[in-house]
Amino acid sequence: MLDDTVDAGATRRKLKTFKDLDPECFMHPWDVQATRALRKVPGFETLTKKVMEYGLERVFYLENVADNVRVTDKMFPRLHRYLLWGCKILGVPEPELYVNMDPVPNAFTYGHKRPFIVLTSGLVDLLDEQERFYVIGHELGHIKCGHVLYTVLAENLATIIAMAGRATLGIGALVGTGLALPLLDWYRKAELSADRAALLCVQDQQVAIRTFMKLAGGTRELFEEMDQAEFMRQIRSYADADDSTLNKAYKIMLTAFRTHPFPIMRASHLDTWIREGEFTKVTGIEMDAAPDAQASKS
Repeated sequence: MLDDTVDAGATRRKLKTFKDLDPECFMHPWDVQATRALRKVPGFETLTKKVMEYGLERVFYLENVADNVRVTDKMFPRLHRYLLWGCKILGVPEPELYVNMDPVPNAFTYGHKRPFIVLTSGLVDLLDEQERFYVIGHELGHIKCGHVLYTVLAENLATIIAMAGRATLGIGALVGTGLALPLLDWYRKAELSADRAALLCVQDQQVAIRTFMKLAGGTRELFEEMDQAEFMRQIRSYADADDSTLNKAYKIMLTAFRTHPFPIMRASHLDTWIREGEFTKVTGIEMDAAPDAQASKS
């Protein structure tokens, strides 16, 4: 399973591939649990069928093709290489990749039957080469883990609830509202599995840390003034705060209506996965330690 290699180009490393890896081997347990809970919510199967019936996936695909630039071997060729590497490492069929003109850093994967990935120009400008590879690996992780159908639901929840409400004299809207919290809960937890897939791609925790630092509040221009050891201290202090029942309650209230976990939380979960040896258990790769928060600054 690990005999093949991918040349990491500018990183001058050889990357292992995991094309036959069962996604359940690396998926975050919160993701697995949330998926099971979501399927038990009354009305969930009906909602899923309505999404496919209304053809929202096709509409958004056509809008994407018309509005964004598709990445190919001739259009943004470096991004295309990262896509090919990630597909080879994770064993994922190559999806279409697009760049969208939007200054807000973001990336998403959309579509169940024909998934495609979109990176905003703000994200591409913010990140360096390896960090872009990390983000593409994250989006490929959603495909590898089978997240894309439920992502379509989450991204169009308000539209679907309104449609269902009109079709059922308001009853569907009530059902849809009851689905909102568990669906968003799943959406956030699916991100934790995709982060693990991204790490399987780049195979370097430093890349993940830099990416989260920038997403949390960094700028490319001032990145040299950011300190990774200090960021790790913040990550681990966030994890330690869970010792307080009150802090747990506050965290739940703060994240209930978010589609993504806070970058600090995502970095914390990935750090724990590495420190507890689960990444090495899955991959056979010994990961270099993250910067010690107590280490002196350079």
